[in-house]
Amino acid sequence: MSLLERAPDLAAANEILHRVFGYEQFRGKQAEVISAVLDGHDVLAVLPTGGGKSLCYQIPALLRPGFGLVISPLIALMSDQVNALLARGVKAAKLDSTQDLNQRGDIWDAARTGELDLLYLSPEALASPFVRDKLSRLPVNLVAIDEAHCISQWGHDFRPEYRALGQVKALFPDVPAMALTATADHVTRADICAALHLDKPVEVVAGFDRPNLSLRFVRRKGAALKEISALLQRQKGASGIIYCGSRDGTEKLARALTLEGFSATAYHAGLSANIREDRLKAFMAGPESKNQAKIMVATIAFGMGINKADVRFVIHADPPSSMEAYWQEVGRAGRDGLPASGVCFYAPGDLGWAVRRLTLRENEGAADQSVQKQKARDFFATVLGPDCRRQAVKRYFGEEAGAACGTCDNCLSRGRLTDVTEPAQMLMSALYRINGARGRKKLVDHVLGKSDRPDYTTRIKTFGIAKGQYDAALLTHVLDQCEAAGVIAEELYDGKMPIVGLRDSDLLKQLFKGDLKLTAKI
Repeated sequence: MSLLERAPDLAAANEILHRVFGYEQFRGKQAEVISAVLDGHDVLAVLPTGGGKSLCYQIPALLRPGFGLVISPLIALMSDQVNALLARGVKAAKLDSTQDLNQRGDIWDAARTGELDLLYLSPEALASPFVRDKLSRLPVNLVAIDEAHCISQWGHDFRPEYRALGQVKALFPDVPAMALTATADHVTRADICAALHLDKPVEVVAGFDRPNLSLRFVRRKGAALKEISALLQRQKGASGIIYCGSRDGTEKLARALTLEGFSATAYHAGLSANIREDRLKAFMAGPESKNQAKIMVATIAFGMGINKADVRFVIHADPPSSMEAYWQEVGRAGRDGLPASGVCFYAPGDLGWAVRRLTLRENEGAADQSVQKQKARDFFATVLGPDCRRQAVKRYFGEEAGAACGTCDNCLSRGRLTDVTEPAQMLMSALYRINGARGRKKLVDHVLGKSDRPDYTTRIKTFGIAKGQYDAALLTHVLDQCEAAGVIAEELYDGKMPIVGLRDSDLLKQLFKGDLKLTAKI
C-alpha cells in the first residue's frame, strides 16, 4: 500500500491543528490546500503574507508516515520555523552550511530511523548529488517549496538555484509536491507549475485584498529622507520596514535616521551571516529588549517569511519593479489585522532604471526579460494612475475590483479625473518631429515654448504648442504616463544623462488616433 492510499482525512488534520498548534479552526484557504495534499494532489498555493502557509505543509507531513521535505531560501527563516516546531514538540531539523559533519550525520540518522517529522533544506543543498542520493533512500512523504515565486523567471525575486528544483518531482514521483508563495500573477503561476513539473496541480489562490492597509504613492524630489523622517515622527515608536534599491542606500538611510534619533538598522546581502542574524533578532525582539531595533532599512534580501505581526508601516524609499514585489513587501505590514500603512516614493527615472537593469541581465545571458519589463511598466502605470489602489491591486491579480477602499491617496484626493490624451499627443508629436531622443525637461520646455537659444527645434511647429494650456508639472506627469504605457522608453545619453525616445510605433499611432487614452487626477 502506498503513502497516498493511507492518506488521512481533514478531521485528523483538525485534531493536529488544535493539539499541536493550538488553533481552533483553519483560516482562509488552509483547509482547501491541506485537503488537496491529503488526497495526494500536487498543489500550487498562493496565500497572503501572514495567511499561514507553513501549516499547509506541516500538518500533512505530521499525518503521513515518514517526514516532509521543505525547501526554503533563507537560513534565518528555516531556523525560525524549526525552533517554533521544536517548541511544540514536533521533530524538526534543518541542514545548512553552518553545521559540521557530526551534526549533519545525526540529522541523517534521525531521518532514516523515523525520528524526524520535517526536514528543511536550502535549494543550494538540494543541488548536491550527495544530498539527493541520501534523500532518495529515505521516507519523504511530501515536498514543499516555500517562496516558490523564486523559481519563476517571471517572478519578482528569481533565483537561478531555484530553477534546479525541477528535479524534485522526478526524485519523489509518488508523493505530493507543493509550491507556496504570497504573490504570483497568472503568468508566474503557470511558469512555477511548468518549472516544477507539477502533475495537474490543484491551484488554490486566496484573495489579494488587505483592507487594513492604507496605501499611498508619493512623487519624490531628490532624496526622500526629509519626507520619511516626517512620516516616522507621526508614528514614533512603531515598528516598520523601509526598503531601498541598493545596499549602500540602506546603510546611508539607516545612519541618517539613527542620527535623527530613530532606532534603525540596515540589512542586506552584503553583510555577513552573523551580522544579518543579530540585526534580525534585534528587529524581532520585544519592547523589553535593550537591543531592539524598531526600524529595519533593507533591500529585498530581507522579509521573506519573517513572522512579525506588529509591523505598522512599510515604506519604499525606492519603488520595486513589479506589482508582485510591491504586494509581497508591503504585505509585511499589518499581519495582526490592525491598521497599517504602505508608502511608496517614486521619481521619473525609476521606470527607466528598472528596464535598463533588466536589459543588462538579458545582455549578461539571462532569459528574455520582455515579460518582466512589461510588468515594470504595468506597475508604474498603476503608480501613476488615478484609480483606487485597492481596486488596482485586485484587478492586477485577476480579482473583481469591488468597492473603493476610501483610505488610499487616490480615494482621498480632491482632484478631478481628467483626460490628458491631448497633452500626451502634443509631447509625442514634438518628440516625433524632433526626430531624436530628448531629456524630459527639454521636451516639456519645447512644447511650452521655452528655449535658451534658437535652434532647429524652435522652428518646428510643435514649439510652444502647449503654452497657455498646460503647465510643466502636468506635462511631466503625462510624460511619465507615456513611458509607463510603453510609448516611449528611457535611455542614457553618453552613459550618464537620461533621455527619452519613441519606443513603439503602434502605440504611438493608437495615441494619435485617440484609441489609447490617458487620464490623471488634477
